[in-house]
Amino acid sequence: MPPLILELPWVEKYRPKVLKDVVGNPDTISRLKVIAKDGNMPHVIISGLPGIGKTTSIHCLAHELLGTSYSEAVLELNASDDRGIDVVRNKIKQFAQKKVQLPPGRHKIIILDEADSMTPGAQQALRRTMEIYSNTTRFAFACNQSSKIIEPIQSRCAILRYSRLADAEILHRLLEVTAMEKVEYSNDGLQALIFTAEGDMRQAINNLQSTVSGFGFVNEQNVFKVVDQPHPLVIRSMLVAANNGSIEESIAQLDKLWKKGYSPIDIVTTSFRVIKGLVEINEEKRLEMMKEIGITHMRVLEGVSSYLQIAGLLARISDLS
Repeated sequence: MPPLILELPWVEKYRPKVLKDVVGNPDTISRLKVIAKDGNMPHVIISGLPGIGKTTSIHCLAHELLGTSYSEAVLELNASDDRGIDVVRNKIKQFAQKKVQLPPGRHKIIILDEADSMTPGAQQALRRTMEIYSNTTRFAFACNQSSKIIEPIQSRCAILRYSRLADAEILHRLLEVTAMEKVEYSNDGLQALIFTAEGDMRQAINNLQSTVSGFGFVNEQNVFKVVDQPHPLVIRSMLVAANNGSIEESIAQLDKLWKKGYSPIDIVTTSFRVIKGLVEINEEKRLEMMKEIGITHMRVLEGVSSYLQIAGLLARISDLS
């Protein structure tokens, strides 16, 4: 019986291996390329939203710095590991003390993914370890919020900030993946993937693979079925009707979404993204509508998650007109 070959998720299959293949944040990537060329890596903190290439960039830098020694000279710990003080005292310290044959002028690299979830005690223990073993070991922190990392560690690191990926950058990568996987798609399908990803490359590629696996063809309708978000066209017609003063029609669209099981948070967040693109409404009016959506979003997050909140939002938008 032939061995079972498991297909890699596309997000892993097409993960960049070198820095020049990383999409987006060109200024920050250029700084990492300089570090890779010089070979003297400082301790670094890379902060930014999920799915925009933070951990991938660190791995690419490690590959370019260490070459064939990568597997022996890199330790990665992420949020699934215990992040307490014992990990610093045992795993990290043992790895920092380990002797490894490296190219001249290179260092071992410890990658701490989701570093902002480390306990304050572990972070305090880590700062001394960073000083003692700085001749042989460098630390790379990837986190969503650098403010959650204690000041003594921040002052020892170069801080790089990654921004959300642009739509054009995500589209370019999606087109590459669809070409290599011979995926059939329509333009509105790619637009839907970009709309739902919100600058997150990982989510865009995962949604692409899920749509192909489930339906075989990537179009707008199939993408929104997979990601299970309210369809922006329904949200659009709901907001336009409210703006035109047709409150009954607007509530009818809301009822359609509510019966499908979408929560207030789904409806409000999609409404905010849709309103930004409603160019037929003048800018001043759009800003007022955004303000009302923002207030409703705040109330929903505070726990007042009900149909009445969304209906009230539509009534206030209708009142603006």
